[in-house]
Amino acid sequence: MKAEELAVPGAWVFTPPVFPDARGAFAAPFQAEVFAGTVGHPLHVAQANTSVSGRGVVRGLHYADVPPGQAKYVQCSAGALLDVVVDIRVGSPTFGRWDAVVLDAESLRAVYLSEGLGHAFLAFADHTVATYLCSTAYNPGAEHGVNPLDPDLGLPFTEYIPADDLVLSAKDTAAPSLAEARDADALPDAEACRARVAALVAGG
Repeated sequence: MKAEELAVPGAWVFTPPVFPDARGAFAAPFQAEVFAGTVGHPLHVAQANTSVSGRGVVRGLHYADVPPGQAKYVQCSAGALLDVVVDIRVGSPTFGRWDAVVLDAESLRAVYLSEGLGHAFLAFADHTVATYLCSTAYNPGAEHGVNPLDPDLGLPFTEYIPADDLVLSAKDTAAPSLAEARDADALPDAEACRARVAALVAGG
């Protein structure tokens, strides 16, 4: 398993070896020992989510209040998607920076994003299946969003799918811009995120 930190601190891409044969292929996209050695603490899985999306569907940009926040380990098991991680931690030196990774059923790569980061993806194909291992359970009162088409963020969705073909939920369409969310004091604080991760490391 290869692990590489992304341009957004606190996010990594994990690439497992894939073993093809006449029947198909096999891989282990999550390996606890490699994960803990890379991130510094084990992944506590409180909930596993699966979404099925058509071509052009954008999900996100989503995040959760910190503490406790919600870390995610995201894998694509059918189809293909562009997975995007955004630093929305107020006070972070990389605030507003994003990085993107193509996840698909051939490479079986996965992206991990720690507490306080924003997450979105664009499905490239119909019946794209994404699975998220989440560190905390669904809590609607603590979950929020930023408009993924915020021009100031400049996420690269229209480089892959024409703007008229993008499909967003009503909730994501109505989400505030990053600047609006910051002005409303609705974004995670970088120091609170650092403290949360430090507590996880200390707890082993």
